[in-house]
Amino acid sequence: MISIIIPTYNEEPAIGKVIDDVKKTMDKSSYEYEIIVVDDVSKDKTRDIVRSKSIKLVEHLENKGVGRARKTGILEAKGDIIVMLDGDDSYPANRIPDLLAYLPRYDMAIGARQIEAGSKPWLRIPAKAFIRRLAEYITQKKIPDLNSGLRAFKKKIALQFFNLLPDTHSFVSTLTIALLTNAYDVKYISIDYKKRVGISTFHPIRDTTNYFLLIFRTIMYFKPLRVFLPFGLIIFIGGFIRTVYDARVLHHIKESDVIIMLTSFLIFVLGFLADLIVKLRPFKEPFGLEPSRAKPQSPQRK
Repeated sequence: MISIIIPTYNEEPAIGKVIDDVKKTMDKSSYEYEIIVVDDVSKDKTRDIVRSKSIKLVEHLENKGVGRARKTGILEAKGDIIVMLDGDDSYPANRIPDLLAYLPRYDMAIGARQIEAGSKPWLRIPAKAFIRRLAEYITQKKIPDLNSGLRAFKKKIALQFFNLLPDTHSFVSTLTIALLTNAYDVKYISIDYKKRVGISTFHPIRDTTNYFLLIFRTIMYFKPLRVFLPFGLIIFIGGFIRTVYDARVLHHIKESDVIIMLTSFLIFVLGFLADLIVKLRPFKEPFGLEPSRAKPQSPQRK
């Protein structure tokens, strides 16, 4: 069973076409599937359109964010394989079988976009480029697209990291880093990407700030040494040079020199302790997340 999850928030202009495209694609395939639309309290006719398509609709009681909508969909899913795409018609639904062809050999398959067609490109492009490079440094893997909304993955693996996954736009980025830093196999395929239909919910300041903070938190959670060691090394080198200079030129070592060297040592120790905690920490099943109120309507099956 393949569970296809579509999070929505005011997607009236596009959601009908997205659902039709998914149905058309999957009906041509040999996969048994269900479509789950998780609505995050839309204020337009999104839910009415979804109901008219006779598929499963899950409604949040209050607006909780697109990441939480994705998590709700995972909890409601019957399938062992999860497919996600947005409800704004920006991703090609006809590429879903191409992603599924790489599972279960791979743990996740991602549609890597070739262009940035989202809103606020003047902010998105440099911010995403920096964060992608940072993620590549941490994971030591090439990442063509860190936060693509079109992907297929094994449900049981996503559940291992459930409590770490945020309720915001950074859900997909965090999931990507979580799998890559834990030696799971991820496959990328090139896809086309269109400008979204309707108005984006992306907030340039708030969401970009949250994006940076969540990526940093994820890095610290899985690969703390990749942060602590370079930072400690920089302080150590700076302190060492200053100590040598003071000893040769001023003929004495200052207290501040000793403090700097001790600080670098403490950073190294903290880094190794954090890494040890990561290695010993078992992953747990998600808790404290109940499926939202659902209004199912005979999900179609192939």
